[in-house]
Amino acid sequence: MCAEAAETRTDTTLMLQEHRYVNLGVENMSSAQPKFKTRERREIYEFIDERGEVTYDDLFESDILTETDRYQQLVAVMKRDGMLEEDDGVLRTAVDAGVEEHHEIDGMTVTVRRARQEDISGIIGVIRQVTSEKRYVVAESVEQQLSGDSTLMDTDLENRHFFVATVDDEVVGWCGLEIPEMDKLSHTAELTLGVLEEYRGMDIGDLLLERGLDWADEKGLHKVYNSIPSVNEAAIEFLKEHGWKKEAVRSDHYRIDGEFVDEVMMEKSFFG
Repeated sequence: MCAEAAETRTDTTLMLQEHRYVNLGVENMSSAQPKFKTRERREIYEFIDERGEVTYDDLFESDILTETDRYQQLVAVMKRDGMLEEDDGVLRTAVDAGVEEHHEIDGMTVTVRRARQEDISGIIGVIRQVTSEKRYVVAESVEQQLSGDSTLMDTDLENRHFFVATVDDEVVGWCGLEIPEMDKLSHTAELTLGVLEEYRGMDIGDLLLERGLDWADEKGLHKVYNSIPSVNEAAIEFLKEHGWKKEAVRSDHYRIDGEFVDEVMMEKSFFG
């Protein structure tokens, strides 16, 4: 779930929160149109935005494209990138499609926004640094999946969503949510989060966590969850302070540096 840097630098991966008092404030929150990689995507977005909501038949009749199958391909990608939402065949522009939060922290501007395809190498780099500390097992599988498909964030995978924190357009942290494909679990999501070591202790992890949880809540998910090695006490405490609860413990589930370590399963519910 994230990475934390305490003064002693003991066990830090999985939750970025050092409880330092910093100059942190929201400078502004812009909600301009999202950035489009192609003219077709921009025209589809504007067509839907101008009408509020449309069906696929409306798109087919718009003459933006000549091939109807192409509409479905582009809509799938735009839904995956958080630009569009679909409900019973009705398409709408996403509420936070173009929202970028700008925060002034210790004299630098930190931007929190949805991830874009061009962020993928930066996300992988942050995950690799965090997992190299051997205290964030779940994130290792995320990095492997992203590395195995360089266009993963641009394909029809609506179950995986990423937010990033950037400084000078460089990715310094990520928050990822993955909704299981199984229908019986589609009301849940696994949340992962991490920040580069040199940017820890600045509340960037808090900002990413808040953005990810807001998205999950708006999507109507029932809960988010993550599994943390018991040796990562800072991460567990961080989650508790943000309203998470310990759901279960699996004894000796991990083996880290030759030692068996318990898995602590944490969750945060939005209802009930």
